[in-house]
Amino acid sequence: DTRIPKRGQVLKKINEYEVNDSTIVVYQDEVHFQIQTTITAGWYKKGSAPKIKSFPGRQKVSYSGFVIPKTGELFTTKPTTFNYETTIDSIRNFLSAHPVPEGKKYALVMDNAPWHKKAIRLIETEKNPEYADILEQVIFVKLPPYSPDFNPIEQVWRIARRENTHNVFFPDIQTLSSKIDKAFEAWSIPNNQLSKLCSFNYS
Repeated sequence: DTRIPKRGQVLKKINEYEVNDSTIVVYQDEVHFQIQTTITAGWYKKGSAPKIKSFPGRQKVSYSGFVIPKTGELFTTKPTTFNYETTIDSIRNFLSAHPVPEGKKYALVMDNAPWHKKAIRLIETEKNPEYADILEQVIFVKLPPYSPDFNPIEQVWRIARRENTHNVFFPDIQTLSSKIDKAFEAWSIPNNQLSKLCSFNYS
């Protein structure tokens, strides 16, 4: 399908937006954190066999996230489901929390999820007047299918799990949600950790 962007074309476009003074690159993605304990390797005293409880359910807490590599700032919302409507709502919430500087636009990098494609079609392709406020502030960059390596916010989810949920028992969904909220709140202001983590070199 010629409409699907090729990897090299997308990398070139992201690079162009990175060096363009009139655009600010932002990466977006959604994630679930399951209440069931996730296990990872760790260093323990020889001969010990630590046991970790696991909640016997399939509850989860969901987030839609935006990261600005230039500053390391992370913005998240907590939609109950992922669809084009919650995608549009999360974009509007991001724009409200981070008004685009005068004379600039956000280059918003999004993956190939069906709800993303529909949101982009309504906003950018069909130019639906209902979403004109977003189109005035955002340029969409669509990632090729199966390209999580092009979206550094995936690294944010990875480190959030490593630092907050791996090998940890959560007795209820509220405790899990509070733990993740606190971690994301610490990243909501400019910080070097996410700035370095998400400033990919695409050359």
